[in-house]
Amino acid sequence: MKNFTIYLVVLIFLFVSKVLGQETFESRAKHIAIKIEKITKEEKETLKLEIEAVNEQLSEGKITQEQADKRKKELAEARAVIIEEKVTLAQNELNELVQEKVDGKLKEKDIPPSYTIRWSRNHCGKDSLRSERRTTSQFVFALGLNNMMADGKYQDSNYSFIGSHFYEWGFTYNSRLMKNDNLLHAKYGLSLMYNNIRPTDNRYFVVNGDQTNLQTNAVNLTESRFRNVYLVLPAHLEFDFTRPTVKDGKTYFKTHKSFRFGVGGYAGINVKSKQILKFEEEDLKYKSTIKGEYNVNNFIYGLSSYIGYRELSLYVKYDLNPLFQDNLVKENNISMGLRFDFN
Repeated sequence: MKNFTIYLVVLIFLFVSKVLGQETFESRAKHIAIKIEKITKEEKETLKLEIEAVNEQLSEGKITQEQADKRKKELAEARAVIIEEKVTLAQNELNELVQEKVDGKLKEKDIPPSYTIRWSRNHCGKDSLRSERRTTSQFVFALGLNNMMADGKYQDSNYSFIGSHFYEWGFTYNSRLMKNDNLLHAKYGLSLMYNNIRPTDNRYFVVNGDQTNLQTNAVNLTESRFRNVYLVLPAHLEFDFTRPTVKDGKTYFKTHKSFRFGVGGYAGINVKSKQILKFEEEDLKYKSTIKGEYNVNNFIYGLSSYIGYRELSLYVKYDLNPLFQDNLVKENNISMGLRFDFN
């Protein structure tokens, strides 16, 4: 728990820095989030064009229905790999940004001029008084530490504390519940969650019937990582303390301009489980990626909460169902980190 406390202190430091108005970190993080969104849209559009080409070949009788279905599946899998690789690079960039923030290396001059100007336009003049619709949308990105809980105990002896992490990105809708009051909002959407755990002591997961257990590897592993990807529907009741703006007798409601917190949960399905093992032999580096079911629960549901200022929040989520279906020891995933909600 000592490591967990240290990480909490780091998160609070980042949060307080944001509250004090140091916008450099936020601006660059938003830039990375926009990059991730652009990657996804571009690759999906490319996949759409490729699928249309296959359908055209099918309609012209050049290929059979079976060949078309096989080709579509191959194209979808290939695009999924490309998206994951590109998003991982952007995630690494965000990790480096967080480390710069912690080390105190981030300076105002690090912001590209174009982003400073854009921020100013959004926060001055008529734009800042523009009335928002009762329902708005946000791009959500979150990252932080990930681990397991068993019998109410934190499992940092079984899984690397620093090496185990999570990512989440998606889109949400934010609906103001009362016509003339800005406090209560319903927040709901669609997200992809990446939960990673790294076993300690040179171990990896082995499936034995309906049990999935840690086992020591005969080879010295340089990395052992178990990743699960989920498609989830998050829903929160959000309390937003942004005050309305009054001008010329008219009231304008804005969101994400002050302190806010949300409580709720999520439910979804497991879309992929895989284990990544790396080792070296005779100056050669090897990487093994093993995909499978691993007796992981097909469904996921849990509780989540966040508290923050403007776009940045401290974020906690906890799975109510165990990671593995029938393991004798029930382990539930727990995550804590930073969450960005960009309008």
